[in-house]
Amino acid sequence: MKTADRYIKLVEWSEEDQCYVGSSPGFIGPCCHGSDEAKVYKQLCGIVEEWVEIHQQDGIPLPESFSGKFVIRVGKDLHKALAIKAVKSGESLNHLCTSLLQKSITK
Repeated sequence: MKTADRYIKLVEWSEEDQCYVGSSPGFIGPCCHGSDEAKVYKQLCGIVEEWVEIHQQDGIPLPESFSGKFVIRVGKDLHKALAIKAVKSGESLNHLCTSLLQKSITK
């Protein structure tokens, strides 16, 4: 696996621009566009590989790929309600939140 393979490559249709736009979230913002989704993806892959090479050549640290950790701020009332629900269900707050997040994206 190449280092560039660790990074998400996202190609989305832009209504505003009326074309596909490629980016690598957490690494490179919108950086290429075109009318053919597959061609934009191929171009994006090349750009990400070039950025990785540049970072490595110049000694610039590469951004971490997803670590599995992130911080989210919620209000005190929601925090309390989640903690109570976790205790009542016999699980950790982390496990409860992970389960709820997983369910929200698999619907």
